[in-house]
Amino acid sequence: MKALLLHEKGQWKDMKIEEVSTPTPQKGEVLVEVHAAGLNPVDYKTGTNGNPNWVYPHILGLDVAGVIAEVGEGVTEWKKGDRVVYHGDWIRPGGYAQYSITTAQTVSRIPDSVSFEDAAAIPTAGYTAYQALFRKLPLERIHTILIHGGAGGVGGFGVQLAKLAGKTVISTASAHNHEYVKSLGADYVIDYREENVKERIMEITNGRGVDAVVDAVSRQSATDSLDMLAFMGHIVYIAGAPDFAHIKPFTKVVSYHEIALAAAHQADFESQKDLAVMGDEMLALIAEGKISSLLEEIISFEEVPAALARLSERHVKGKIVAKIK
Repeated sequence: MKALLLHEKGQWKDMKIEEVSTPTPQKGEVLVEVHAAGLNPVDYKTGTNGNPNWVYPHILGLDVAGVIAEVGEGVTEWKKGDRVVYHGDWIRPGGYAQYSITTAQTVSRIPDSVSFEDAAAIPTAGYTAYQALFRKLPLERIHTILIHGGAGGVGGFGVQLAKLAGKTVISTASAHNHEYVKSLGADYVIDYREENVKERIMEITNGRGVDAVVDAVSRQSATDSLDMLAFMGHIVYIAGAPDFAHIKPFTKVVSYHEIALAAAHQADFESQKDLAVMGDEMLALIAEGKISSLLEEIISFEEVPAALARLSERHVKGKIVAKIK
């Protein structure tokens, strides 16, 4: 099969399509013929740092949509020809290839009305946002929520899901993306480059602060966000924990929630299965037209390294997906 090969850590910009052996599914696994693969910041980040569990050449790509080509021993819930999407285990070879393998319990069925490209745009960013809102936060007690980076993947899905849940949604974005983020459902969008985000938050909330923050930007952004929380507020962090010492104990009584989506692959069976549950729910919402896949650009297989380079500059709106077949 053809695959984009990473020969050594740090060389992801130099990946080329080469021939490698097609893998064989083992017990409890499925082999997927890849039709589309989503691009995510985690791809270039792990491609830069590598992993001691990898055997080089390695194949990047966590978000895969395609058709089941073969099932391993003991797999009864899936059959050859089923249209599926999944979030892959970053320790294993990924989806920038004609074929890829995953565990049967992490796979979601793609509705007929949803394209492979739209499906491939969802897993990493979409499941992260879903987990933040519906697995970590006591959403029934949250009325106002700040979701940083509304023009990006996690932020864009988060804005949509939070609005769908009936919350007052505040987001941050560059000025040229404000209308786009509002179109996703944000009630307020703050230009983090030109405005004082904390002052705007306090103005919008009449000095109270927001009930929750979802931060997928950085450790510093998460720390700064602590000052924007209301009493008994919650912060969900994806790109690094805030400085917990920033808040004096027994004052704001803040709750902290870590998100590490890929960790589910090393957890118990039910935790792995929840990846598929989240996928099923999000695919249903897309099929019903309740949320967008955020798909902005479809590229060729060969264009993946250059597109990852653009992603690394942190100015890409929505999602980029590579059409593999």
